[in-house]
Amino acid sequence: MATTVTHDPEAALAGDKEPRGPRSLLLRARDNLAFRSVWSELNGAMGDLGTYIPIVLSLALASHLDLGTTLIFTGIYNAVTGLIYGVPMPVQPMKAIAATALSDPSFGIPEVMAAGILTAAFVLLLGVTRLMQLVYWFVPLPVVRGIQLAQGLNFAMAAVKYIRYEQNLGKGKSSGRRPWTGLDGLILAIAAICFILLVNGAGSESSRRSSSNSSTVQDQGHGQGGDRDTHRQSQEEGERQEEERDESGRWRSMIRRAAPAIPSAVIVFVLGVAFAVARHPAAVRELRAGPSRMRVVRISREAWRQGFLKGAVPQIPLSVLNSVVAVCKLTRDLFPEKAAAASATSVSVTMGAMNLVGCWFGAMPCCHGAGGLAGQYRFGGRSGGCVAALGALKLALGLALGGSMLRVLVAFPVGLLGVLLLFAGVELAVVARDMSSKAEAFVMLLCAAVSLVGSSAALGFLCGMVAHGLLMLRAWAMGFRLS
Repeated sequence: MATTVTHDPEAALAGDKEPRGPRSLLLRARDNLAFRSVWSELNGAMGDLGTYIPIVLSLALASHLDLGTTLIFTGIYNAVTGLIYGVPMPVQPMKAIAATALSDPSFGIPEVMAAGILTAAFVLLLGVTRLMQLVYWFVPLPVVRGIQLAQGLNFAMAAVKYIRYEQNLGKGKSSGRRPWTGLDGLILAIAAICFILLVNGAGSESSRRSSSNSSTVQDQGHGQGGDRDTHRQSQEEGERQEEERDESGRWRSMIRRAAPAIPSAVIVFVLGVAFAVARHPAAVRELRAGPSRMRVVRISREAWRQGFLKGAVPQIPLSVLNSVVAVCKLTRDLFPEKAAAASATSVSVTMGAMNLVGCWFGAMPCCHGAGGLAGQYRFGGRSGGCVAALGALKLALGLALGGSMLRVLVAFPVGLLGVLLLFAGVELAVVARDMSSKAEAFVMLLCAAVSLVGSSAALGFLCGMVAHGLLMLRAWAMGFRLS
């Protein structure tokens, strides 16, 4: 839902008087990492795992990506972004590069890292020169909503595929219909969906019902000549109904207070880990203490060329549009008070900087993503502490168990990951409901349709920009404004 940011001159003046220096930075960091609600923040931290785990596992199985190194670096990324932005800013694998690596056996780890470094360098250049801010203001909202809608539907369709069909993550393909029963069966996934719906409903915006029923009962006979017995009976009936309403109101109030405290995503994830151990008990004995040994990845000239042509070229438009522009606009929608911190410039710089370090050591190229932000918000993430907690978990696992974690995670029920991804995708797609005119909705839907059918955010962006420009030109020619 679009949010209008109002600028308060008094607040601006007050902001100028805030103390600067180490103490103010410490206070800001503490505020950014503070949990608004412990269980809600921990629950929100799980909202991005439906995207993170399948992609990282697929690359670890198919391309021998070092899971331990990736866990360590992405854990640090999570902690740093939570500290800087104070919102559940996600850290996700670069999807276009991952898709190329899974579909092309010749596109190995050196090519993956070359693609990540080149993409990060380009985005960082746009950030430090502040050109990304121009891109952010240049792209109209209906086009951004179209990209978000396409990405959300893409996530939702992938989630349904995870739920309905068994997955061969090593080959990135479905391998047959999922059975109804079992520790990764269809019934388990459906039960998880029902459980999350009962606990979290449709999202954070609860539907407000108008209190049309008055707490007092009108006396129909009073003043109209009714006798006293009829009046007394109606009074007793009214008191009895009021007591029943009070009792049901107390129960509803207890349920409303208890529901947010139930960490539905955490429960689903912990259940998945337990089932993974039950499906492959030998994996626990195969765990090894200690982090993976880090090595600098050697990238040949040919790997640089292939990384640029096959990885960076398709990834750059997706990173600019979905990982920077869409993330900044979604942050402004969900957290208007934090919009200044999560500017297009700062998001570009953090995304570029983290890959220019981690990719040299074999960590999966990562970016921010509107889908991850929507998923973490959907499950209760409201502060930087949400992603910092997730980062601490990744860092601890990476340092304690390294790449041996792969033996457990490979048995994780993919259907449950699909459930988490489904809610993240729907939450991102729902953001597109704020279009206020038919022209805006047309541009949004055209952009989303082209992005989905062509599997290219860049192509959808191009069509959306052309359509928006033509509609604005027509509106100007006919003397009315395109809202």
